[in-house]
Amino acid sequence: MYPEHPTSRRLATAVEVHQPVPLAPAAVAPAPLIPVQPGSVPAVASVVLPDGRVVTGYAINPVQPEPVAAKPAVSRTAVNIALGGIGFAAVCGGLLVLTTFIAALTALITQLITLAAVIFGGWIAVQIFGTSGPKGGTTVNIRRAVIKRNHFHQ
Repeated sequence: MYPEHPTSRRLATAVEVHQPVPLAPAAVAPAPLIPVQPGSVPAVASVVLPDGRVVTGYAINPVQPEPVAAKPAVSRTAVNIALGGIGFAAVCGGLLVLTTFIAALTALITQLITLAAVIFGGWIAVQIFGTSGPKGGTTVNIRRAVIKRNHFHQ
C-alpha cells in the first residue's frame, strides 16, 4: 500500500497466483444455503513494477462513459435568434404587402369616386344644356308678344 524505500530493493521472485473463492451471499431468511459457483471467476493478475514491487489484483474492465451527444456546430441560441430574424422579416414583408394593398385599394376607390362624379356631372350638364323636343308647356315668343296690363298676349 505504501511505497517501499528506494534503497531496499527486492530481488525478482516468482509470483504465485491464487484464484479467489467467492463467498455465497448471506440470506436473511433461514432457508438452507446452497453455495453456487459463478460461471467464471475473474483472473487475478500480478504485475512486477520496475522497482521490484509486485502488485496483485483483479483485472477490471474500464467503465466506458456514455457517449456525449454531438454538439451542434452552431449554438441553439444563435439558431433561435436567426429563426426569430427570419420570422420578423417575413412579418415585415407581409406588412409591406398589406400596406401596398391598402394603398392600391384607396387609389382604386378614389378613381371610382372621381369617375362617378365625372359621369354624373356630365349627365347633369347634358340635362341642362342639351336641346330636347317639345316639353309640353307654353312657348312664348317675346318679340311678337304684346304686353297689356302686365300680361303677355299673343
